[in-house]
Amino acid sequence: MEVSERFTRFLANLNLTPEQRADGITKHSGVRQCLNARYYGSASLANSFLVGSWGKSTEIRPPRDIDVMYVLPYEVYQRFESRPGNKQSQLLQEVKGVLEGTYSTTGMRGDGQVVLVGFTSYSVEVVPAFKLKNGKYWICNTNDGGSYKQVDPDAEALAVKTSNDITLGNTRDLIRMMKCWQTFCSVPLKSFIIELLSIEFLNSWQYKGKSSVYYDWMVREFLGALVAKHSYSTVVVPGTLEIIVLGDAWKSKADTAWERAKKACQFEAAHQASLAGTEWQKIFGTDIPTG
Repeated sequence: MEVSERFTRFLANLNLTPEQRADGITKHSGVRQCLNARYYGSASLANSFLVGSWGKSTEIRPPRDIDVMYVLPYEVYQRFESRPGNKQSQLLQEVKGVLEGTYSTTGMRGDGQVVLVGFTSYSVEVVPAFKLKNGKYWICNTNDGGSYKQVDPDAEALAVKTSNDITLGNTRDLIRMMKCWQTFCSVPLKSFIIELLSIEFLNSWQYKGKSSVYYDWMVREFLGALVAKHSYSTVVVPGTLEIIVLGDAWKSKADTAWERAKKACQFEAAHQASLAGTEWQKIFGTDIPTG
């Protein structure tokens, strides 16, 4: 098996099935319509949009959460500002209550920044938000007495798209593959961080616009770049320029994956496809074929 065929089949195996995609659309559409009926008197999908992997076209199977940002009317902000106590927690509880009126048998919780609607096949995470005049959004932070946090989902999505365009599709492919590693090896590294690290890596990688023939090297060298990071290394969030410190909880998993990727690449170069596949499966599981 050639490298290109192996990784093409791997990425195809990560695609959601038509049934999974249709189910996800049904779930997030229903949630968005429910909220619109309450806050805008409409059954449309307006006033909300997909963020996270579904909003950036980096989703993989098995299905994960679907993230929806729901933009509330300014009048709702005014109403909660007049209340004492943790306004953000109260707001999340109101949104949760609206959804419980329609999904009474579905488990829900509202804390942190989201209201989680726990469907069996998918969880839909609703992020209530208020749009600001600068085009960014305030979302709830219920911790430490409550506050609003400024986010820029448009800038985050644009960063992925721009990188993906420059690399001729390699950015989204790398993100999706490394999310598979994250799941299979239980790597304590958030998907959002993987996105930012992938963009950073490909920005300076010499083969960033090459075909899938180079994907074994891309995985190996991304992991090598990750291993070179320190616990105090940071990534910068597009739009808001928030700085996130990586920490080192992921370090041992990255070290192990890098060593396995180096072995796999050696086997690929020696045309020992089956042995290479065995090493790749230690990183990604059976979604990547051995031969």
